This record gives sequence, structure tokens and C-alpha cells, in this order.
Amino acid sequence: MTSLPIVGAAMTLADVEIHRDWLLAKPRDLELQSFVEADILNGDWAPLAERARKLLDGHQGRLGIHGPFWGFIIASQDPDIRAVVSKRLMQALDVCANIGATQMVIHSPYTSWSYNNLDNNKGEREKIIEYTQLTLKDAVKRAEDIGLTMVIENIEDKDPYIRVGLADSFNSPAVAVSIDTGHAQYAHGYTGAPPVDYYVHAAGNRLQHIHLQDADGYADRHWSLGEGNIHWRAVFAALAKLDSNPRLIIEIKDKSKIPASAAYLASLGLAE
Repeated sequence: MTSLPIVGAAMTLADVEIHRDWLLAKPRDLELQSFVEADILNGDWAPLAERARKLLDGHQGRLGIHGPFWGFIIASQDPDIRAVVSKRLMQALDVCANIGATQMVIHSPYTSWSYNNLDNNKGEREKIIEYTQLTLKDAVKRAEDIGLTMVIENIEDKDPYIRVGLADSFNSPAVAVSIDTGHAQYAHGYTGAPPVDYYVHAAGNRLQHIHLQDADGYADRHWSLGEGNIHWRAVFAALAKLDSNPRLIIEIKDKSKIPASAAYLASLGLAE
């Protein structure tokens, strides 16, 4: 019996068809990424949901989706934009309820510009929290009702603590924190943010989801694990201190390398 954590992956339904045996061989968590586009959420997504249920028959891991994010932020000051974002998130939560997903990834509103200007403009920190709460108000209630948690993923976040404060401001089990290792490595290499493991320490037990991708600190590479320069031993040492059991989701561009990424972590004695 091993005590190593079991990694899952982010996939579209087409990827699930290819990697189904790998996914079902262990209780691997899955993040479906087939319900991100507005055209899909505005259309008849029921056949996609039915396909998902059939493909995942026998799946023993936890199921989540990546929520919509293209073309908007969750902290817009424009009420009309907030209404559209709220609608899109509610559509995605309907998908979650239909397929039994219990987690949805959403994107942080903070940018590298924010880091240097939040305290340059009076009340800016409070305004971002206020606008985000207005945007997510209905979605948080819906998530609570269906037993789902929305996890806020770092995008440009230079401050590893800022999303934790945002999540805490909701005082709800339906809002928690996500970390994308490649985004954190980019922030570390390009904007002088702390290393990836510091993001894990900062999130603590508010961390319920992590995107595992490798990078070199220059761009959002989404390389297979082991191809960049992230210090994985430090990351997993930080994860080992948590009780929150975050979903460990391999999210890489070349989906054919998902099993190889898991094997890389296994070769280091970090995960299986």
C-alpha cells in the first residue's frame, strides 16, 4: 500500500477517450475542459453531458470542470459585463449538476498591474473584492446548493496570498483556492514573485485544486512535467503538509504526455 498522492488530469472528452484506461486504472481526479466555450454553454450541451457520463462509467476519482473564462474577468466594474459573466458561470454550474461535477475552476481577477497599483488607488483592494462578490453572488449560492466548490486559479497573481483573502471574503465552502504551477513559475521568473512552493504555503488548507504543468519562467508553457525548471520536490513537500487533499491535475498542452508526466512524478517518489 502506497501513501503517495494519485494525480489526475485535465482533458477534453476526446482526450478521455484516448486516456480512459489510464484514468480508470486508479481513482484519478478528472477536470473536464469541454464546457469552457460560450457557444457550447449557450447551445444544447446535453449530448456532450451524456457522452461524458457514458465515458466516465466506472470512474472512481473526483470530477470537476474548468469553468468559462474567455473574454472576461470576474471583477468587472461594469454591471452589464458582470451580468454576462454571472450568466456564463450559472450555465457551467448547470453542466456540473448534470454530470455530477463537484468542483469548477475559475480565473483570478488579479494581474501583475494590480500588484503595483492596488495601493496606488484608494479603495482599489476593496473594490475588486466587492465587484467579484457581486459577480459571483448567484453562482456561490448555486454552488452551495449542489455541493460544488469554485476554486480561484492564479493567472498573473504576483502576491500568493491575495486569492486566499478573496476566497475567505465569501465565508462559504463553495469558494476555495487553486494554484497553477506554470502560472506561478511565470510570475516567479518574469515578475519576481516567490517560487511555486510559496504559493502552496500561502494557500494552506484553502487549497483544493492544483494544475500541474512545467515551465521555465518565461511563458505559460504547459510542458510535460520534467521538461521545465519547476522544483517539484519543493512543491510536493509543501503539499504534504496540507490536510485539504487538493486535486492534483496534470494540465499540459501535449495530452499524449499525460501518462509520462505521471510517470515522471512517480520516478521522483512524489506521486503516482
